[in-house]
Amino acid sequence: MQILIAEDDDATALLVERGVAELGYMVTRARGGDDALRFGLEERFDVAILDRMLPGIDGVAVLRQWRAAGVTTPVVMLTALGGIADRVTGLEAGADDYLVKPFAMAELAARIGALMRRPPIADQPPTRFTVGDIVLDLLRRDVRRGGREVRLQPREFALLEHLMRNAGRIVTRTMFLESVWGFHFDPQTNIVESHLSRMRAKLNDGFDQDPIETLRGIGYRLRDDG
Repeated sequence: MQILIAEDDDATALLVERGVAELGYMVTRARGGDDALRFGLEERFDVAILDRMLPGIDGVAVLRQWRAAGVTTPVVMLTALGGIADRVTGLEAGADDYLVKPFAMAELAARIGALMRRPPIADQPPTRFTVGDIVLDLLRRDVRRGGREVRLQPREFALLEHLMRNAGRIVTRTMFLESVWGFHFDPQTNIVESHLSRMRAKLNDGFDQDPIETLRGIGYRLRDDG
């Protein structure tokens, strides 16, 4: 079991680290909000123990960004702020439990155990897509082809994401308009074609083959050769 501890106070962190290690858990520590945010996005943890008042990005902001990015790791928020409004703020940000300092390690251990016993969230949406030599990471907002970074604008990224979600299937112009622009009508412009053209030029730069097929009068298809 992997546990992330985000705590800048060394004495508190040492207490928690020793306590969870005695329970048999592997521990990763973040000393500030920026590290906590990065660890939570890049690695998978069974539980995160997140101090509210972190240097850099505070714990509530970290948690909100995790949840916005689709990170579902159960979170126990630690805080010296015991007011009802403070607890509500933490819970509304996505915390699963709330513990006010000072606390007994036995209580924290019990709360961690309760979160560990929760059934896993089923059918979590994927955050990473791989089709052929193309890899798209929703959390990092990163696209790579053949290991090489492809820098895309937001609309171009969204177009490629829609194609990768539907790899091997035809995606029509109307489907792009609805999913990427939110149009439920045809604005009678070449907005789809122009953005697709720029995206394909960036995706294919340095490569011999275009993995996106144009089916005249029908739509587009990302070949899924795997």
